[in-house]
Amino acid sequence: MTSTESEAAAAARIGAGLALRKRAELLQLLRPCFARTEPWLQAGKYAAAVMSELPERNGWSIARHAGDRTPDKTQRLLNHASWDTFAAMGVVRRFAVTGLEEAARRGKRRRGLVIGAIDETGQEKAGEATCGVKRQYLGCAGQVANGINTVHVAYVREKTGHALIGARQWIPREHIEDPVKALLMGLPLDLEFRTKGQLAIDISKDAAADGIRPDFYCGDETSDAVKLSSCCGKFLRGVGEGDGLVVVLAGGQAAVEAAEEPSEEVALGGGVPVAVVAAAVVVSAGAG
Repeated sequence: MTSTESEAAAAARIGAGLALRKRAELLQLLRPCFARTEPWLQAGKYAAAVMSELPERNGWSIARHAGDRTPDKTQRLLNHASWDTFAAMGVVRRFAVTGLEEAARRGKRRRGLVIGAIDETGQEKAGEATCGVKRQYLGCAGQVANGINTVHVAYVREKTGHALIGARQWIPREHIEDPVKALLMGLPLDLEFRTKGQLAIDISKDAAADGIRPDFYCGDETSDAVKLSSCCGKFLRGVGEGDGLVVVLAGGQAAVEAAEEPSEEVALGGGVPVAVVAAAVVVSAGAG
C-alpha cells in the first residue's frame, strides 16, 4: 500500500510540474498578442486562476489567487487593455491541439477519430449593461432568462482528450442595429450580425486556417447547430466524397428538415465544403 501511494504521489508531482511548464510555455507564445508587458503578465495570472481548482470563479476569487488586493487589474485586462483576442485564441487553439496530438502519439493512437463538437453555453446576468445580454433561452437555467449565449467548438481526440478551440459570443441583431445600445455596450462599429450557426462556421474556418480539420463536426438538436443549413450549403449526397470534406452532424427531425431543404454552399478555408447531415450519431454536452 505504501509503495502504491508513493508512486501515486510521485506521478502527481510529475504531472503538476509538467502542467506548470506547459502553462509557462503557453504564456510565452501569447506574448506577441499583447501591446504591453503588464497586461500580458496579468493574463498569465488570470489563466492560472481559471485553470486552478478554485471552488468558484469570480473577480474576487481570481484576484485572491493572483495575489491582487482587488479585481481591478483583471477587470482592466478584460475591459480596457490592448491585446489581440483572436490572435490569442489562435495561439491557444494550436497549443491545445498540438498537446492532444502529442498525447495520442505517445499512446500509439494516431488513427483515432477526431471530432469538432459544436455547442452553445448560456450565462445568466443580473443587469442590462453586459454586451449581448437579453432575455433568451439559457441552457444553464433551463428556461428563458436574462443572460448571454456563446458558441463554442471543442476538439475531441478519441481515447485521448478534448479541449475548447474557439468561441464567439452571439450578439442579438437589435443590439447591433441600435446605435445607442451598441455604443453603450462597446460593440465594434463594424460588427455585423451573425447567427449562431454562422458563428460556428467562423470558428471552423479559423481552425481550418490553422490546419485543424476534424473528421467531422457535430452538434445536438437542442443547439442552433441545426440551423447551419441556412448557410452551410446544399446537402451532399454520398457523405465523405471528396478530399478534406468536413461534415456537420445534427440529430433529430430538425436536422432531417434542414437536409431536405438545402441552401447556398459555403466552404471552409482551403475550399473545404461544409454540409449539414441528418445522422444517428449525436454528441451532446448534456443539459445546458
